[in-house]
Amino acid sequence: MLLVFCLAAALWAGGYLAGVSRSARAAAVGVLVLGVIIAQVALPFGHPLREATGGSAALWLILAGTGVLVLVYGWGLKALRARAARAVTQEQAMPSDQFSETELERYARHIVLRELGGPGQKRMKQSRVLVIGAGGLGAPALQYLAAAGVGTIGVIDDDEVENANLQRQVIHRDADIGTPKVFSAQRAMQAQNPNVTVLPYHRRLTNEIAAELFADFDLVLDGTDNFETRYLANRAAAALGKPLISGALSQWEGQLSVFDPANGAPCYQCIFPQAPAPGLAPSCAEAGVIGPLPGVVGSMMAVEAIKLITGAGQALRGEMLIYDALYGESRKITLSRRADCPVCGPGGQ
Repeated sequence: MLLVFCLAAALWAGGYLAGVSRSARAAAVGVLVLGVIIAQVALPFGHPLREATGGSAALWLILAGTGVLVLVYGWGLKALRARAARAVTQEQAMPSDQFSETELERYARHIVLRELGGPGQKRMKQSRVLVIGAGGLGAPALQYLAAAGVGTIGVIDDDEVENANLQRQVIHRDADIGTPKVFSAQRAMQAQNPNVTVLPYHRRLTNEIAAELFADFDLVLDGTDNFETRYLANRAAAALGKPLISGALSQWEGQLSVFDPANGAPCYQCIFPQAPAPGLAPSCAEAGVIGPLPGVVGSMMAVEAIKLITGAGQALRGEMLIYDALYGESRKITLSRRADCPVCGPGGQ
């Protein structure tokens, strides 16, 4: 047997040095083993060649069978990998308005909805939505927009994840503390749905970048917690004719509306002409907020975004929805444009 193993090793090494392919070297070793098996079967007991190669065909048959199984397994594994690679390539090359089998199964509950259907889901896949803030309101809005299949989602925020955020900002995890919120949110969204594109902007929204940034998206969700950014987002969205979905929170109460002057609805500054005096509208850090409330209002913001994208139902244009979590009540109030609004009035644009 030692003689055969030495010959096999010599064939393999010689072929390697000569640049012979792995498959050709394996074939040469296979021919050698086959010859040994034939010798074991054809030659009589006691023949010197038979004795020199082990004296029995049984062991060589077992070795040959094991080798064949290993080769078949390797070929099968290689074929599966090639098939998977082709599937990934085909899915990546698929036009943006078509769905893979995975996506069709994932969005099946949307597609069977009469108000959405395939055309609505296709519009979501082709849409581009910007979310300002990856905090309390932004977290659920981002998660549900990604899960729903909105094709491109931008998120802008200059904050990092803090321990105090985790009571309500459920897109982030304990391990994300110290990480910029936009990158933590991006990881969570793409883990949830790898079919969407997430564009993180780790910076503060400013006058210098607002117009150019907003122009790249179809609509904007404002989940910020300060009036300076809210007024800035409102001005930029109104100037470009982009719908602005705005939400706000305080303790047990939340509110949201769609500000869309381009379609006859008031803008944010029509309703809130100026920021309240310091202390009259304390932040969540000062006044507190019940943890699930941002999830409720942020999810409603995502619903409004889907309605605007697909044309389903009636969006909250010219209306504000107010939700009182402490008493389980909700109500809507009508909003009107102001003729003297410096943003969307006759002299504002």
